[in-house]
Amino acid sequence: MSPRPRPGILDVAPYVGGESKAAGVNRVIRLASNENPLGPSPLAVAAYEAEKSQLHRYPDGGARELRQAIAETQSLQTDRIVCGAGSDELIGLLVRAYAGQGDEVLYSEHGFLMYPIAAKTAGATPVAAPEANLTADVDGLLARVTERTRLVFVANPNNPTGSYISEAALRRLHKGLPDGVLLVVDMAYAEYVSAPDYPQVADLVESAGNVVMLRTFSKIHGLAALRLGWAYCPPAVVDVLNRVRGPFNVSQAAQAAGIAAVRDRDHVTSSIAHNSKWLAWFSGEAAKAGIEALPSVGNFVLLRFPGGGAQAEAVLAEMKRRGILLRGMAGYGLPDCLRVTIGTEEELRATAEALAEVMS
Repeated sequence: MSPRPRPGILDVAPYVGGESKAAGVNRVIRLASNENPLGPSPLAVAAYEAEKSQLHRYPDGGARELRQAIAETQSLQTDRIVCGAGSDELIGLLVRAYAGQGDEVLYSEHGFLMYPIAAKTAGATPVAAPEANLTADVDGLLARVTERTRLVFVANPNNPTGSYISEAALRRLHKGLPDGVLLVVDMAYAEYVSAPDYPQVADLVESAGNVVMLRTFSKIHGLAALRLGWAYCPPAVVDVLNRVRGPFNVSQAAQAAGIAAVRDRDHVTSSIAHNSKWLAWFSGEAAKAGIEALPSVGNFVLLRFPGGGAQAEAVLAEMKRRGILLRGMAGYGLPDCLRVTIGTEEELRATAEALAEVMS
């Protein structure tokens, strides 16, 4: 007899990231993980390398300089920021701190898979609310709030659909929630959004006691390998997160790179411009190939195949055979779709050409 985990743990399907290798292919085009095709800021790379002689030192457990840099560039309050090993860690910490056995964690139907995983590992029950046109639906979410609901997660923009909800919709959702329910707005792709009605969540965090904003350095800043994210919270939530997180949860090298990255506005601007241009171009090329490219405000596009799940699966396999890695969406309840990261010009031209051939 081996030790037995808590009930529910073995019901968790482990998160599986996008593929990075293809057998028998020398050059792989990786468009499965929403990584920044421009890579990290050169300033962030230099800051990371400068830490190599200090690897024997513990990091600043409070990430004070990093939080100050974030606050300065985002016009936020330093003391409301908590840093984590990616926003994934912060999702887990929030669920663990506020939900447990008998509680419910609510999220939209095609939301990020880490929400239900975090709920199950904490012993809570994940509850998925149906979406409207692949967009989080305020009425659908509110209809599923019960006396057991402890957290509501909204990815805005949402991965993998690329959709978002407006300022008015988010405020209506918040207004309809009981004060004791924590609304967590996951804004991993926020920098890519230019829509005028995109929510200013920081204002809501500062005016309410039950709203948290999550952000990451993995996307626009190109630091996915370092696992760095942050949360903007009410003071009471900051206190809770600092009690449950590890004392040195963010490495010093990651902190140094993050400080440089958040201050390199030129790199951010270049990344946004590249994404805006090539997202539109690739979506158009997919449409020419007979594939529906769903509207997206992220650094990826969701492709829906007219032949359904069987065709999507066949295309995924054929593209992999050609060394082009896309992301299957069956795990998100979208078996007829594939998600494609906006890569470099060369990568996208090669992918568009291959898709056209496969679909012909």
